[in-house]
Amino acid sequence: MPGENLSRDEARERAALLSVDGYDVSLDVRSATGAAEGGGPRTFRSVTTIRFRCNEPGASSFADLIAPSVTAVSLNGRDLDPSEVFDGSRIALEDLAADNELVVDARCAYSRTGEGLHRFVDPEDGEVYLYTQYEPADSRRVFANFEQPDLKAPFRFEVRAPQEWTVWSNGVGERADGVWRFAETKPIPTYITCVVAGPYHYVTDSYERTFADGTRLEVPLGALCRKGLAPHFDADDVFLITKQGLDFFHDHFDFPYPFGKYDQAFVPEYNLGAMENPGLVTFREEFIFRGKVTRASYESRANVILHEMAHMWFGDLVTMEWWDDLWLKESFADFMGTFGNVGATRFKDAWITFANRRKAWAYRADQLPSTHPITADIRDLEDAKLNFDGITYAKGASVLKQLVAYVGQDAFLEGARRYFKRHAYGNTRLGDLLSVLEETSGRDMAAWARSWLQTAGVNALTPQVLLSGAGTVDELAVVQEAAVIAPADHPELRPHRVAVGLYRRTAEGALERYARAEVDVDGPRTVVAELAGAEAPELVLVNDDDLTYCKTRFDETSLATLREHLGSLTDPLARALCWSALWNMTRDALLPARDFIGLVLRFAGRESDIGVLQMLHAWANSALVHYAAPDWREAGGRLLGEGALRELREAAPGSGQQLAWARFFAAVASEGDELRLLRGLLDGTEKVDGLAVDQELRWAFLEPLAAHGAADEGVLAAELARDDTASGKRHQVRCLAARPSAAVKAQAWAQVVESDALSNALVEATIAGFAQSSQRELVAPYAEMYFAVIERIWAERSIQIGMDVVRGLFPSLRDSQGTLDATDAWLSAHEDAAPALRRLVLEARDDLARALRGQACDAAAGR
Repeated sequence: MPGENLSRDEARERAALLSVDGYDVSLDVRSATGAAEGGGPRTFRSVTTIRFRCNEPGASSFADLIAPSVTAVSLNGRDLDPSEVFDGSRIALEDLAADNELVVDARCAYSRTGEGLHRFVDPEDGEVYLYTQYEPADSRRVFANFEQPDLKAPFRFEVRAPQEWTVWSNGVGERADGVWRFAETKPIPTYITCVVAGPYHYVTDSYERTFADGTRLEVPLGALCRKGLAPHFDADDVFLITKQGLDFFHDHFDFPYPFGKYDQAFVPEYNLGAMENPGLVTFREEFIFRGKVTRASYESRANVILHEMAHMWFGDLVTMEWWDDLWLKESFADFMGTFGNVGATRFKDAWITFANRRKAWAYRADQLPSTHPITADIRDLEDAKLNFDGITYAKGASVLKQLVAYVGQDAFLEGARRYFKRHAYGNTRLGDLLSVLEETSGRDMAAWARSWLQTAGVNALTPQVLLSGAGTVDELAVVQEAAVIAPADHPELRPHRVAVGLYRRTAEGALERYARAEVDVDGPRTVVAELAGAEAPELVLVNDDDLTYCKTRFDETSLATLREHLGSLTDPLARALCWSALWNMTRDALLPARDFIGLVLRFAGRESDIGVLQMLHAWANSALVHYAAPDWREAGGRLLGEGALRELREAAPGSGQQLAWARFFAAVASEGDELRLLRGLLDGTEKVDGLAVDQELRWAFLEPLAAHGAADEGVLAAELARDDTASGKRHQVRCLAARPSAAVKAQAWAQVVESDALSNALVEATIAGFAQSSQRELVAPYAEMYFAVIERIWAERSIQIGMDVVRGLFPSLRDSQGTLDATDAWLSAHEDAAPALRRLVLEARDDLARALRGQACDAAAGR
């Protein structure tokens, strides 16, 4: 990473000096197959021609390139000595003319970390697959360029590949004379150019649309995956969601899809969920389901498809100038993914998933010491990499949902339409969007932006209810406060448009809303006059219908009602909001972990929304592992295991709920009888009516068996022979690292920390298996080793692998004051460490401190 960073100041200086007219990029990837060259990394030839202008002739600048070697550099016909102008990450450009042509001939390295041009060898059949992934700044690993979002340009790609391969890029491609040549793109930034190559399985379809003015649009559709996944590939459903999304966005954006074709590639060992490359969207191949999954998995995939599609307008057509305004694409895409899912597809309850799952990600991120405004201060590329976080995505989307409530949906969408037309193929800042929203809404967007976009932290809203002697509401107020975060408080109190719902039980026992009022909460206390005189409530739900972004609290009566009657809430969104609030209280040490686990065991079996149920399972497990008092964990684990098995046996045969409970049971199984049941389900001696134990479920059952010493290396090798695929290999590696042996842990540590032989996917799998909550003593010795190696890891590895190691191997299972002190000592002794590295350690420290506070709360409840 040294020398590979780019600062905002450097980018602004270069953008003020240069304009780019176009790129011609020629790649030769025939070296991807066959034997590797002797010594050094496997490389491919990359020849780039950049045509650009300089408004100060005679000035100097630089191009970006990360490559093992450069063969030749020519500037305006002048041959330059590569050893003099190339330092490993930049090419110095001196004495520029008004009009310039730069030609760079380089040997670039294939990637095994998912950054740049990733090369994957399928263990199932030995086939080689390539794809690129660039965001925020890895296209320079593949071709020379000006790697910043505001130097957009048209691109022409050509690729030489093995004869039996197909190659895809952003534009339509044709093969002639052994070379794939692709149509020139519209002006786009470097980070969304893309190449995918290999013997992929490819399915086609088409989308057609006739607009009101009579013009007709036809978009060729394609979907591709590895040949080994083809039997599982439900391309028809991918195309269905794609067509529904294109119709929805055309209805609302009034700007035809601008990038010609629309291919979607599901690729192996992908670091992200997906990437919005125009004309060639890339997804992690785990969105192709090898076994039975719940409806929530299909909903999640649809949401990602629509998220990436929204980027075609928010991000690709109109691009932020610099990563400060990353929210201009990610927040909008995250909002539009759910907005489109509800409006266009079969997943009409997607806002429930958003409230329960996406917002949990945002609430956590917004209380870390690294919290930042949605419009962040991004000093350099390392900052940018870490800001693809819960604030930029989920908080930003939540704030946009609040904005829709604030200005109205029609004004919001009309603002988007004007924004696209005004800035098509250009770059924007915050003010460009605010100005069109002011035009369409008549609202003061500057004040709204100051409160919501330019300050950090989350507010907590709590109801105060005063009753009259007649048993009615005398006064109901909403109290707003800043949720406390460490190390600095962010006391901003924001304007919130909220709905306040009053709930009581019916004669049949259902807990239902009988009164509701919308109000603008502003300042520390707001009276909801409309609810005065209403019948006394058993539950007051602030932020009913989830209109704003806040942490919801309860008054004592409401909390008591939820403890006894949470499962009686009939509205699924209200129920999800209550669960989310209770989880936040658990994380904030306001509700003992054992109480939250008790609520899950009592009421989760009645949860109808499968996505909410799966989130409750994750939260309950986290409550046990991180927030429960250590001396109660064993008892709590038994309760969860017994409860999960009970619900598994009672769930409707073949239902999504049954599958979710089966996976949760495996996650918490620890007793002998529980492990014997898992073994019996694997070998067929045990059966749960309706539960099909497919290959993916077999691996889910094997991990706890391996972690508890009930499945050895031989068992795992036999399972890999049964599932000798890339997916099977990742599962086996995780299970191998999960075994309860000091030698196993030492080997896993060495494979990740002392070697770079593992690919990104296998690094991730090894880390996941290494840290088992049942093996706290076994992994305790690695706490000291962690702090000794992380600065070296950050310096030597790619930023993606560095992030995986620093986050994944932090000694969170050694949850003691001693670990907290060791973390503080490292931070004190490494004040000059890379800011991005310090941020990761500070975040892990905050999670640990929060866990210790939760454990103290839970211990107090047990006394």
